[in-house]
Order: sequence, then C-alpha cells, then structure tokens
Amino acid sequence: MSDLASRVSDFLGALLGLRREEPVRVTDGPTNVAGEGLPGFATADGPPSVELTEVRHPDGRMSRYPPPEHWNEWVEWDSKAWPRKVPRRYTLVPTICFNCESACGLLAYVDTQTNEIRKFEGNPVHPGSRGRNCAKGPATHNQIYDPERILYPLKRVGERGEGKWKRVSWDEALEDIGAKMRASRQKRRDGIMYHVGRPGEDHYTNRCITAWGVDGHNSHTNICSAAARVGYYLWGAGDRPSPDHAHARTILLISSHLETGHYFNPHAQRIIEGKLDGAKLIVMDPRLSNTASRADVWLPTWPGSEPAVLLSIARYLIERRSYDREFVRRWVNWPEFLAQAPSIPGMPELPVGEGSFEDFERCLEVLYAEFTFERAAQEAQVPIDRIEATARAVEDAGSRLSTHNWRAASIGNLGGWQVARCLFLLNVLTGSVGTRGGTAFNSWNKFVPKPFDQPPAFEAWNELQLPHEWPLAHFEMSFLLPHFLAEGRGTIDVYFTRVYNPLWINPDGFMWLEALRDQEKIGLHVALTPTWNESAWFADYVLPMGHAGERHDLMSQETHAGQWIGFRQPVRRVAMERAGKKVRFTYEANPGQVWEEAEFWVEVSGRMDPDGSLGVREHFESPSRPGELITQDEYWSWIFEHSVPGLPQAAQAEGLEPLQYMRKYGCFEVVRENYVPYTKAIDAAGAEVDEAGRIVRDGAVVGVMIDGEAMVGFGTPSRKLEILSPTMAQWGWNERDYVVPWPLRSHVHPGEIDRAKGNMVLLPNFRLPTLIHTRSANAKWLYEISHNNPVWMHPEDADRIGVRSGELVKVVTETGWFVDKVWVTEGIKPGVIAMSHHLGRWRLQDGAGGNPGMSARATLDEDGKGGHKLRLLEGGKAWSTFDPDTSRIWWKDVGVHQNLTHGVHPDPVSGAHCWLQKAVDVRKAGPDEHHGDVFVDTRKSMEIYRKWHALTRSAIDHSPDGTRRPLWFKRPLKPVRASFDLPKHPFGRDGGES
Repeated sequence: MSDLASRVSDFLGALLGLRREEPVRVTDGPTNVAGEGLPGFATADGPPSVELTEVRHPDGRMSRYPPPEHWNEWVEWDSKAWPRKVPRRYTLVPTICFNCESACGLLAYVDTQTNEIRKFEGNPVHPGSRGRNCAKGPATHNQIYDPERILYPLKRVGERGEGKWKRVSWDEALEDIGAKMRASRQKRRDGIMYHVGRPGEDHYTNRCITAWGVDGHNSHTNICSAAARVGYYLWGAGDRPSPDHAHARTILLISSHLETGHYFNPHAQRIIEGKLDGAKLIVMDPRLSNTASRADVWLPTWPGSEPAVLLSIARYLIERRSYDREFVRRWVNWPEFLAQAPSIPGMPELPVGEGSFEDFERCLEVLYAEFTFERAAQEAQVPIDRIEATARAVEDAGSRLSTHNWRAASIGNLGGWQVARCLFLLNVLTGSVGTRGGTAFNSWNKFVPKPFDQPPAFEAWNELQLPHEWPLAHFEMSFLLPHFLAEGRGTIDVYFTRVYNPLWINPDGFMWLEALRDQEKIGLHVALTPTWNESAWFADYVLPMGHAGERHDLMSQETHAGQWIGFRQPVRRVAMERAGKKVRFTYEANPGQVWEEAEFWVEVSGRMDPDGSLGVREHFESPSRPGELITQDEYWSWIFEHSVPGLPQAAQAEGLEPLQYMRKYGCFEVVRENYVPYTKAIDAAGAEVDEAGRIVRDGAVVGVMIDGEAMVGFGTPSRKLEILSPTMAQWGWNERDYVVPWPLRSHVHPGEIDRAKGNMVLLPNFRLPTLIHTRSANAKWLYEISHNNPVWMHPEDADRIGVRSGELVKVVTETGWFVDKVWVTEGIKPGVIAMSHHLGRWRLQDGAGGNPGMSARATLDEDGKGGHKLRLLEGGKAWSTFDPDTSRIWWKDVGVHQNLTHGVHPDPVSGAHCWLQKAVDVRKAGPDEHHGDVFVDTRKSMEIYRKWHALTRSAIDHSPDGTRRPLWFKRPLKPVRASFDLPKHPFGRDGGES
C-alpha cells in the first residue's frame, strides 16, 4: 500500500472508530495458535503462476478454483493485503464441512511455513456441493480459532454443575473411562450409552458400540425426523426421501427447504436449477420463509391440515384417472388392500368385486371421495384456488414430481408421520418413485462402505432407549430419557454425549438438568465436545474433540440421484505429513490437545479390554500388525482399497494409492446416476415364488415377480409399495386412520386451540439458514448475522394483545412460561406464533461455560417443589481476547431459551416429539417480567408425559409374534434375533422392571 493510501485508510478508520490491525508476527517455522492467538502466514518467494480453473455451474453461474493438480503447492495474492500484492504459499487440503449433515466439500488453505489455516473454501470436485458452500462452511475457521474453545481434557473436581475443573492427561482420562466401561460391561449389556446428536459420519462409532457388545446407541432422531421416517418406511422401507429437484417439473416442499433443510446447500442449488428449467415450486408452511417467498404457490396451511390438502390432490388425480395406472398396478400392494381393507374398522363400504385392479381403482375413488378441495381449503384455511393450482401442477409433473418433508409438519404434529405417508402417495400415484425428476429413497443415493471388521450383533435390549410402549418408534425414545430415569426404569453407568446438548435442545430441559446432576442415575458423564455447552457443564469429563478439518470421518448423503463419499480429514495433520513430519495421534497436529473421536474410540476400547477377555479388543486391532491397535491410515486404507467400487482404479490411473487419492481429492463419485433401482433384475433360478409373487431363497424374501420378470423390488414384506400397511394392523393400529394414508387429528387442531381464550399455536422449531442448531455460539460471523429469536406474530394477534414490534410478550405453555420480544409481521398465519430454535444460549459463570458474545450470563433458581427459574443477568457483550473482533460485539440480545418450557409430546406410533406447542396464553409482559425469563414446573412436566404415554399401544398387548418390534423395521444397531423377544418382566406391568 502506498504511503498516501495508507494515510487515507488510517484517516477513514479513525472517523469510523476503527483501529488499524498490526500484522501478526510470523515465526520461522510451524506454529499452532488456534484457540490461543491469531494465525500468522508467511510471505511466498514468488507470485502466483497458475491460472484458476473456470467452472460453469448447471444454473449458468461461473466460479474459479485452483486446479487440483496444484493443490499441494499453491501461491496466491493475500486478499487482506490489497491493494498491496503480497503472495502467500499454501498447501490445499480437502475435507468436509460439519456445520450440518450435508457433508459439503471444503478446501482448507494451510500455510506451508506456519501450518496455520488461512480460510476454507468450497471443494470444486465434490459431487454434492460442487465447489459451493453456504455461510456455515467458511465459518469453520471461526470455530477453529475461537478464543473460548476447549483445548485440553478436563475432569470435574467439585459437584456436578459447580464449575470446578482440573486439566488431566489423555492417558489419565482413557484409563479411568476405560476401567468404568469394563466394569459396566462385565456386569451387564445395557450400562454404556452413547448419545449423539449429529453423527457427522456413517459407520465408525456404530461399529465401535457393536464391538463393545452393548445396546448403547442413542440419538436425537426422535426430536428431528422420526415421524417422517415412519411415514416413508411404511411405504417402501426407505426412511428418508431423496428428491431429484434439478430435473423435476414440479417441486412440492412441506418445509423451508430452499434455505435450511436437509440437505440445504446441495438441495438449494438443485431446486434453483429446477426452477430455472421451468419447474413449479410449491411450498406448504404457515410461515413466510425465504423458501415460501420464492414459491409459485405458497400454501400457509394451519398446522396439521397438510394431509387433508395432500389427499384432496390425490382425489383429484384418482377421479380424473390422471395417475400412472400402470405403475400403480405393477408396484402397489393392491391385492393385499382388496383382501384386508373390508375388515379394517372405519373403512367405508368398498366395491372390492372380484379382486381385479379395476376394482382397486374404484375402491380408491370411494376411499378418498370425502377429500374435496373445499374441505381442504376450510381445514387448511387457505384459498381454494391455490390448492387447485397445486393439484394441476402435480398432475402436470407426471413422473417428474420431486417432494420433500423431513421435519416441519411431520415432526410438529401428533400423527405427523401420516404427513409423509400422504405426501408420498402423490409420488406413487404419479409414478415418480426413483425416476428422473422424481423422489427416491435415501438408501438408493447414499453409499456406506464396509470396514475391515464387522463385530457380531450384540445380545441385549436397552429399555431406556426402545421401551415396549413404542414398538414402532424410529428410533430411540431419546428425549424421554430423564422421564424414564425418574420413573426408575433403569440407570446408566457410562454416558457419552457427542454433538449433543440435551439440556438445551430437548423439550423439558429442566428434567434433563435434574437427571444430569444425579450420580445415582448417571454414573459417569463424558461430554465429547470442542466447546462449552449447557449440558457439558454438568459432566464429569469434558474432552475436546475436533471441528470439521480436525478429524477423520467418512460421509455420504442423498443430495441428488447419484452416490458419492466424502472424506473428512484433519487438515493440519495432512499438511504436516505432506511436509514429511510424522504424526502418531491427531492431537499432535490439532490445537492444544484437541483430539478426534475416531482415534479416541480405538484407544478407549483398548483400555476397556486390555487383555482381550471381553472380546472387544480384537475388533480394534490392526489387520496387518497382530496385537497392536489399528491406526487411522490402516483403517481408511482398507476401506478405500476393498470397499469402494471404482476407487482403486481411479487412484491407479493417477499413480496413487486409494488413500492418497482420497487425501488429495477428499471425495469420490461412486455412481453418477441411480434411477429406479427397484426394477433391477435378479436371478430367480432355484428360488421359490410364493402366492403373493415374492421370490424366496433359503427362507428369505429376495425379490418379487412383476409381470413375469424377477426384480429386486422394495424392502417391505410384500416387496412392493404398501398403500395398506399390514404391519400397522398387526401391531395394534388396525383402524383405517392408521393402515392407509389418512389425516390424524393433531394436538393443535383448531378444535384444541380456543382462540377466544387467548390460546395460540407456538411453532418453535424453524431453522435459520446461518445457524447450526446449538453449535453456532462459537462462530462470530454467523452470530453477527443472526443472534436473536423474537416471537413472530401476525398484526391481527398483536392488535388483540396490544403489543408492537420490540415489546415483550409472555408466552404461557402447559408446563411454564417465557418472556421474549415480539416481531409483528404478516409473514405468519393468524393464530400462530413462531420462534427459531437456535438461540437463547446461557452460561452460569463468566470466564467459562460459554462465549460471552453469543450467550447470556444467567442464574438458575429452584423452589424445591419442582419449580425452576432461569433469569438472564447480562446479555451478550464485547470482551477482550487475542481476537480483536471479540471487542467489536455490538449486540446484546442473544435470544430466549424457549425449549425449557415445552412439555414432551411423544407420538404413540413414531415416537417423535411433536414440537408444536399449545400456547395457553400470550399476553403483554408485566413490569416484573424480564426478557429471557423462563419458569417451568417439572411436576407438570411429568403430568404431560403421562398424558401422552397413555396414548401408546404396547408390544406387550399387541405384538403378533412375541417380539418387541417388527423384525423388518430399521434400528441403527440391531441385536441378535433372541433379543427381540418380549421382556419377561416389562416395566409397569405387575411391578415388573425392564
């Protein structure tokens, strides 16, 4: 920069109150200041000499990237030094993002002299993200250089929650934890629990849990996607949709998917491509999201009315005979429908006739005749012309109808699993199942390779995870764990939480607080986390694990109609190894002693079974070095050499080993396109064909005959798409409303909400495109964009209550209340209020427990009778660290923790927490009610739990074969067949215990 330019810059900076940053001192060798200082970067000895590769994206936009052949040695101008030309030398290391589950590709720019990470950009060769990222990807840099991150293993020295810790070595932590795991495993098979929120990987930890020989996998699925999973699984044994948006003629979303959903960035790209190619976008959402604002048709449906709208569209197709009759004839289990439907309670009189397909078509007309556009418009409270326009767009789409529902209405409502069931009915009727531009099941577009060793299934069933009352749940009844513990259903010896903040994210968080403090219920709590969170504060060990770019993982997601794998790797470690430095453990390359789960699990499993007597250690030993624990290079080398079709050949073509290839590119495309895989031909020679046309070999159904051709079909018992579910009927849900796609009355149906008394519906779970569930509070760029969560309220309701934007309202729920600011907007349906769920983080001390700029300092008070109160003492604030940006925090409002006030609503079928809440009253806050105040009575919490528990139909009473769960239903980890047998002394029956 010239002297004149420098003086002008300083003058303008002074006017704005900014100070000029001094350049970071660069050492002569490697540094590692993440979490303790700003990174420094060396000056290169020459200017850039290679042109960027220019890429034209499918939507017409252009991007430029460094060519992969130059990633090992890359020089470019320092953008922050402009207008001076300062060259920097990097080695570019690919990895994958972990700020949602999309697994988008990242490219880390690592300084070749200091080993510091300059930035993260998109990986242009990644098949899912294709070089582009949302705001959360580059923010990985914030997380790595976060001044408040945890750098060393910590052990509690005071009482749980007292906030007293000491630093310990990894060896000390491993020995203690491993010994407690060993003691638990020696006495029982259900004492170790791994509770994960976002896995961020596809098989590694599940393999470890299986090797321990325990039923120990718990997840957050039942506060996320359990309802939709059941709806899709009942259709075709695929528990997630995989829409081909880019090639669709009509895109129908029950979500804000264009901006926030699974899988946000890859799907958003393809939705835009579809629209640019002429596709119609239709969105059902009571909130005017960014997605709804881009829709051709926005349907602001009353929560829970979505099935009525969907079935009115189905009726339209059926009446007009404009559905794909041939597809339905070939692939739907209509013979079972005709045989069983007449005996189903609640069914109308059906013209089953002689059992022909034409008879089935007439039955469909009778079954869905009541779902008129007029009824749908009345229930949904939307204009009828919008529903008619949607029906015409669905009809016009034919086999190119891409649909998606993942959370939204399915996870919000009692019976929400029927939302997904009714939505996919439109795909079935249009024949758009797995077609180009249609909707597939996730397993068709996801690839999970097999590891070098697969431990045998365990012989155990943990009733704290899948109790007998919810035999059809997808999956563990995770959010009810504290309620189960309070009932005396069991205890936990060793409890791992990873990417999971249960006290904060779950409903009824004060029940979690009570459980996490109780050492009789939870013996040892190990929080695996890179940063502080509300739950880790009550742990016994807080062990720092790496962010994206600081660990090894393998991921694959159903982003489009192909298959790919993405390789997350610790980028500093890879850069050091490229430079010739040997690294044994990843914490030698990461900041402080930040480790990674993959190596941690190997080491702690070795300490759990040091002599091999438990049969655990053998599954963690190297296949080439008997008796020694496996390394990460060995583990991933074996997978890439033996388990990924085409990868060894691609690597050989470049003169590389498969592991070298994946370390170079960070991803591999396994299959470019994968359409209608259920039509794959199979060899039926020597097999039997039963009366239903199923192909049976060695007692197992392996396919189905379709018009004389042997095909693989679907994973259902019939091997077809099941419009009538025999499973539901067999397991105690034999009424019409459950066995076929049908609306179920929501707990927030208009009949349950007395608006005259001030009742409203609280929509508490919408996401923001720039935040990461509870993992945003160490990403300064993201929090500057989004840091508060006001109550969205329609002007009609605001006028009734007498509030204006920015004023405080008190929202009273079934278990307590909270106080927040209101935002008055026509972008929300009258009678509904909405709050984003990411915000309202708090800490109990200054100097520990959270980031001062992204969390509020708070106090917790209890009355000893179940009453808990959270009061915010101080909002977000600027503070002094090595990062000058922390002194520039300009906001104070960091949101309100609403989830504490949500009663648990476990759906009796899917087990999903039905997130929508009945706001008993919403009124202007009083003078002694302050922003962020929260109160909950946990006695009412248990009352709400028991009320919903009473809706269940236990396997004890309804299992058709003496098992706890249908054998064909998915479980993340399946035990041996004998473990499926019903318990001899089920909890709650004649004094029995699980």
